Amino acid sequence: MGDRQEKQKPRQTKAIDWDNLRLRLEASRTAVNQELATDEVGKILRKRAMELARQTEEDMAGATLDVLEFLLSYETYAIELSWVTEAYPLRDLTPLPGTPPFVLGIINVRGRILSVIDIRGFFDLPQKGLTNLNKVIILHSGEMEFGILADEIVGTRSILLTELQPPLPTLTGIREEYLKGVTRERTALLNGEKLLADKNLIVHDDIIE
Repeated sequence: MGDRQEKQKPRQTKAIDWDNLRLRLEASRTAVNQELATDEVGKILRKRAMELARQTEEDMAGATLDVLEFLLSYETYAIELSWVTEAYPLRDLTPLPGTPPFVLGIINVRGRILSVIDIRGFFDLPQKGLTNLNKVIILHSGEMEFGILADEIVGTRSILLTELQPPLPTLTGIREEYLKGVTRERTALLNGEKLLADKNLIVHDDIIE
């Protein structure tokens, strides 16, 4: 045959970029390891959170607050002993002109002139007349110190933290604001920190003088 046989062209093979392939494999391996590590960290964190929650519940199960209980307008109230200096008889009360209605006046407690606050005005509680049976619970925090009126001192006791319930829905406004909770026996626990921090309860020295 006169036709010239065509020479087959050699097939061109694409060179493999081994360096790039190694980088891709390494990146894939790293991603897998990170995913596994993230999942493992998540499991550890979830386990720690569960342990912390369990420990918190166990701690709260035995945690208590030492309180002073008192009666005010036929209701039982309590306040943490850490805010209480003493309970003092209400005597030699001197009214102060120009003060809010909830300020009953001032008393002299062994040389300390203290204002006496009737918190019934804050809580919309029924008013009762004052007698020689009334007591003043003296509260303190740093430089702040004043007394709150009580009809009668019930005594001291410990309240379990787990026993405290949120304030009842019927307790609204400023009354709920100053409560930390209510016990099963319906003893309302006052928030001593908020009472002592309220600037509205401060009787200024210039009025006393």
